[in-house]
Amino acid sequence: MPRILLLFITLFSLTLPLYANDEDDTLKKMIGRMLVVGFEDERIDENSTIVKEIQMYHLGGVILFDRFYTDKARVKNIRSPKQLQRLTQQLQHFSPKPLLISTDQEGGRVTRLKPRDGFDEIASASALSRQPLTYAKKAYEKMATMLATHGINCNFGPVVDLALNEKNSVIVGLERSYGKESAVVSAYAQTFIDALKEQGVISVLKHFPGHGSSLNDSHLGFVDVTKTWNASELEPYRTLIASGHARMMMSAHVFNANLDKTYPATLSYAINTKLLREKMGYQGVLISDDLQMEAIARYYTLQETVTLAINSGIDILLFGNQLSYTRTDEIVNTIFAQVKRGAIAKERIIEANERIEALLSSKGTL
Repeated sequence: MPRILLLFITLFSLTLPLYANDEDDTLKKMIGRMLVVGFEDERIDENSTIVKEIQMYHLGGVILFDRFYTDKARVKNIRSPKQLQRLTQQLQHFSPKPLLISTDQEGGRVTRLKPRDGFDEIASASALSRQPLTYAKKAYEKMATMLATHGINCNFGPVVDLALNEKNSVIVGLERSYGKESAVVSAYAQTFIDALKEQGVISVLKHFPGHGSSLNDSHLGFVDVTKTWNASELEPYRTLIASGHARMMMSAHVFNANLDKTYPATLSYAINTKLLREKMGYQGVLISDDLQMEAIARYYTLQETVTLAINSGIDILLFGNQLSYTRTDEIVNTIFAQVKRGAIAKERIIEANERIEALLSSKGTL
């Protein structure tokens, strides 16, 4: 064999692992883009774990909490307006790509930016639904300005669950619903979304396909709405999809045998793809509810959870790291291994990334 040909073959073989590693690195960053994770710090620097994860995996986003779930006296990410502004500025500064900085700021009892810490008070959905839409509009404009001023660009709200079950503790009992009527819920939700959009804050409709008729709390365990769910619970979603107000949506961990006899909604291809995307025409980003909630974590391994969720049509996986802790490395590597072995199609990763980047690059969002 001529020496020049032998040299070429040797050099080519040496570059193969490099190209493979480049491809693997790109894939892991695409997987990272599909994650929104919680972290424990109220201040960060270049040595913080969350900063290293953001930079290594190009994380899609983070979720902020005011207090730890198991210790409400202990500050987690939100202490004061000045501290929060600094934290969100640093998060975006260290991120190589635009970062979703998210929180749950619904109003009423579900708020992370609380008056006790120096933020504006916002009434609950239930309370605002008893006021004219013009009143709600002003309240949500104030909330939108507050969020944008403090660097929050993604708000997990509005709740569009119908208040169909007065014994429901997690939605109705916490006054998170605008009411029983789809038209009322849609109108107030649209007001919420419009106010936030004006300030460049992304709204997230929740919890598809409906949590308002449930008897149990999916934070705590299995929730079966088969006998209580009503098809009217889909109506707010249909209305807001048709009007262009549904750009991001959150799945529910409820089990509904009427829609899928095997899996809860977050893990259901029948619900997330066949129903939501194909029948209802939704083209936006779909994020899971927190995958560490007991309705999922108690019954599925991490590998099963991420594989079923992504294959079902979920674009962003939420790991709040409030109810338990899962390392980002473990999540990324689990998904990576499933893609490599063919259990998750790479095309699904590409599709999710395309939706996420379209959302983040659209005018008036970031």
